[in-house]
Amino acid sequence: MGRFASTASLYEHLRPPYPREFFRSVAHNLGLSRESSLIDLGTGPGLLALGFGPYVGRVVGVDPEPAMLDAARLAAARAGRHVTLIESNAETLASDIGSFDIVTIGRALHWMDRDLTLALLDRLVAHDGALAICASFSAADGRNSWLDGYNEIRRRWSPAKLWEEAGRGTRTHRDLPAFFRGSSFQPAELVTVETSHLVGLYDLAQRTLTYSSSSPDALGENVEAMLRDVLKHLVAFSRDGAIAETIVSTAQIVKR
Repeated sequence: MGRFASTASLYEHLRPPYPREFFRSVAHNLGLSRESSLIDLGTGPGLLALGFGPYVGRVVGVDPEPAMLDAARLAAARAGRHVTLIESNAETLASDIGSFDIVTIGRALHWMDRDLTLALLDRLVAHDGALAICASFSAADGRNSWLDGYNEIRRRWSPAKLWEEAGRGTRTHRDLPAFFRGSSFQPAELVTVETSHLVGLYDLAQRTLTYSSSSPDALGENVEAMLRDVLKHLVAFSRDGAIAETIVSTAQIVKR
């Protein structure tokens, strides 16, 4: 079973969402059109592939986890969109896949081997194309007053090794200049869109299960105990069963 197999059924609906304005803004920045082609590496349930779908003509999603691809296939059917889905690690993607005008990577870059990924991107990104490293997360600047305690409970229940891996992954994900240093790619513009919404109390608690370090597979018999702790913490911040959340969605545009 893959790292995210036990999170697939929850991931699509519970992770911080990418708003429509985010996809519009990135598409405008990159000048995408129906003539453009896009490949999404580590596509998971297809959040980026489907979100950018209306702005491009061809969409391919790649992921090593069959359960995630099943979720992406169902989401595409619900949306009435065609997405070509490939089961593969990005680093071992077939060499005859061709090149694309835009390559997107969401919450996956930190799981990828740097040298192999850079070699892959060198052939995947068209000569005048671009790479967009995307993320959507709860603002950590104090506007989400529930967040620090929420993460502390996740850390306390997560196996120490997995929490350390998640921390290293976060740092790698954010240190993009270091990731691309010495390659033919350079970070360019950063597109940022901020939104606020209400999220259900239980949905926010359940979101903890979509992270690899606190997934059902990682927690085993401790799932319900952790959820009780999270709910006990969150209830003080809820109103009518919902909690206000400010989300920051970003796309680091990377070009040759």
